[in-house]
Amino acid sequence: MPEYIHLKIKRQDGPQQPSRWEEFKIPYKPNMNVVSVLMEIRKHPTNIHGQKTTPVVWDCTCLEEVCGACSMIINGTPRQACAALIDNLSQPIILAPLTKFGIIRDLQVDREIMFDHLKQVKAWVNIDGTFSLGKGTRLSEEERKIAYTLSRCMTCGVCMEACPNFNSKSDFIGPAPFGQVRLFNMHPIGKTDTNERLAAIMGKGGITDCGNAQNCVEVCPKNIPLTDTLALLNRKTTLYGFSRWFNK
Repeated sequence: MPEYIHLKIKRQDGPQQPSRWEEFKIPYKPNMNVVSVLMEIRKHPTNIHGQKTTPVVWDCTCLEEVCGACSMIINGTPRQACAALIDNLSQPIILAPLTKFGIIRDLQVDREIMFDHLKQVKAWVNIDGTFSLGKGTRLSEEERKIAYTLSRCMTCGVCMEACPNFNSKSDFIGPAPFGQVRLFNMHPIGKTDTNERLAAIMGKGGITDCGNAQNCVEVCPKNIPLTDTLALLNRKTTLYGFSRWFNK
């Protein structure tokens, strides 16, 4: 077992500040993940040269790969820090923030654009009031399985990071919102807004801007079938487009 854990972390003091690399070594303990290592650095923020420094900033909430907050690039791969076990990583462990989102500080990024895109595709169920609506339509077992898989999306941003078409120079909304379009179009109440969601993804930055690189499905920590979803929605938007044209 190694005596120390060696980390190289890309740091930035603020959105408009220059970035820099800083290295750390902390005593090795078994069964640590990247989050626990960052916590150790926070206790005693001293770099590899013995110089006092500021604690590393990152986002973290659930510690069990559910919230999606601790997304970062670890040894070149976008993933969740809480699920990245030190014993499975080569050293030095290189940590960097996601590049497709605005930097707040160090490893912390602003994922607000993802939530804006969920609003754009109406990723919710419209219910007027808090009164009982009675029993809803039952989903088939096949539909339930698909809906459950889609509902596991953490909005972590990993698929957006891996997508070559989602970047600051593109209007593409990224792969994550499409999974939510499919999910809410399956919902017994949500499907009443199906056409609105399909119209939203047919517009600027929508499904036609997907380059089908399939990186998204490769990196998704929840194994959400994003490429299958994109193929299905391509078909549905085509049919909807024809129906709008014929019904003019």
